[in-house]
Amino acid sequence: MELRVLNYFLTVAKEKTISKAAEVLHLSQPTLSKQLKDLEDELGVTLFKRGNRGIVLTEEGLYLANKGKEILSLVHSTTSNLLPDGQISGEIAIGGGETKAFEFVAVLLQELRIQYPKITIRLYSGNADDVLEKVDKGLLDFGLVIDPVEKQKYEYKRLPLSDHWGILVNHTHPLAKKQTVAPNEIAGTPLLISNQSSVDNQLADWLGSNLEHFNVVGTYNLLYNASLLVKHNIASALCIDGVLSTENSDLAFIPFSPPLTASVSIIWKKDQFFSNAAKAFLQLLKKVD
Repeated sequence: MELRVLNYFLTVAKEKTISKAAEVLHLSQPTLSKQLKDLEDELGVTLFKRGNRGIVLTEEGLYLANKGKEILSLVHSTTSNLLPDGQISGEIAIGGGETKAFEFVAVLLQELRIQYPKITIRLYSGNADDVLEKVDKGLLDFGLVIDPVEKQKYEYKRLPLSDHWGILVNHTHPLAKKQTVAPNEIAGTPLLISNQSSVDNQLADWLGSNLEHFNVVGTYNLLYNASLLVKHNIASALCIDGVLSTENSDLAFIPFSPPLTASVSIIWKKDQFFSNAAKAFLQLLKKVD
């Protein structure tokens, strides 16, 4: 499968019609149709079906579209980082969960860009599970993760700061006026929790009981959408402090008591072959005390 043809397929998947994709690609419609038919024959699957409103991807087509985006992203970052020795340029790909600790990374990137203004940055937001998966696949150079995370197969640098857990509530909630909240005070409260796989045990330890004994009504990946449910008083969210600003809003963040903290680390694959741009970032990172 040629990368050129993979790009053709992804363009058709994006534009929803072969005619529109042909215009974007500056190809004739018959030429594009033949390329796609040859791709299906090569793979031995049907990638899409024509409908009244355009093409509809099959299950195999959806799989190829998902993986194809990752393939082209990896090719793009690889080729952009193949530069002459000593030239610091190219792209750094960094992913991270929702944490104000990302500002620490921003300061490093600012310093890096001052030294090497040709470096570009690609950011990805997701929880630790999402970030680790993309680091494993080589789609991210670095990941900013909030513990608890299994880091045995990675190199990592623990940052000199930590995040603090608490509960995000509607401003009319009975807990909104409290300075801190204890485990027994949230019993019965409808809760949203992070769907990060390793967070459950940490929260259960603090709560002093299995999460099944609490009124967990849903999970979230990124906090913003969950906060909209909190805003409408559907549920409250157990989350990290500082991710959302509650000033002049319908929300209030109440820290846990006793405190529950989480360390923050930047991780990367062991024996990773870095581009010059990523090497320069790593050198700055390792200077952090």
